[in-house]
Amino acid sequence: MTTPRRSARRLVRRWWPVALAVPLGAAAGAGYAVVSHPSYTATAYVLVAPQNPGESTTATNFAQAYGRLVGQPQVLAAAAAETGRTRVQLAALVHGTTSPDAPMIEISGTGRRARDAARTADAVAESLVAFANTSSKDTNVRLVTLAPAAAPDRPTTPSGKLDVAVGAAAGVLLGSLVMMTRRRGLAAEPVAEVPAASEPAAAEPVAEVPAAEPAAEAPSAPEPSGAETPAPPRQRTEEQPVEAKEPQEPRAEADSGTGAGTGPESSPEPPVKEKAAAGSER
Repeated sequence: MTTPRRSARRLVRRWWPVALAVPLGAAAGAGYAVVSHPSYTATAYVLVAPQNPGESTTATNFAQAYGRLVGQPQVLAAAAAETGRTRVQLAALVHGTTSPDAPMIEISGTGRRARDAARTADAVAESLVAFANTSSKDTNVRLVTLAPAAAPDRPTTPSGKLDVAVGAAAGVLLGSLVMMTRRRGLAAEPVAEVPAASEPAAAEPVAEVPAAEPAAEAPSAPEPSGAETPAPPRQRTEEQPVEAKEPQEPRAEADSGTGAGTGPESSPEPPVKEKAAAGSER
């Protein structure tokens, strides 16, 4: 399979919740636009005029205050009787808006038909003017209807394009949430462990035979240290004095009856025993 096809499949697996939710949301928005009832909006304008010239700032401030009274019961009581609705119903159909730099109040009315919307806006505007002018001596301002409401030509809601866009946006949000939840679920799943290869059965443990202790070595004879080495026998350098031999008188020769004259003779040799003693001493 080629790489582009793999990429396409990967994108489909990842983004299919969004791809499915967006068209569904757009279809839901279009269906709402077709099924829902049309709604019209009409607007009436009320001007706050100061009684003394040059007090435009005071008029602007009173316009801000009276604009907040559009949805109050004391204003809606008279308008509800004129339109045939209750104050609660009328409060949901009207809305007041003021400008921060102009003494003007904008009153918007809503209805299923264009004429009902204009009638509601005009009724609330007239009721507000009547309520505010009862205290004009104290406030030094008067309210007048500047422009009555006109019946609109087209409904405000539903708007086909707007409803389809809102539905598609809701689909994007819903699909993204599903995709994130799906990712977390996949990440939380434990990974299946691959069975390891069967290991051979472990051999039964064999009783270990204690090894024979090595025979004690015979203590070797201590080597003589340098200090303890016996010195070789000293050779005798000086000859010990030989015991002086006692002079032995020459053996007297027995005269054979004749007086033979004795001549000079060599000294007799020492006996054998004396020679052996002298050799051992050496």
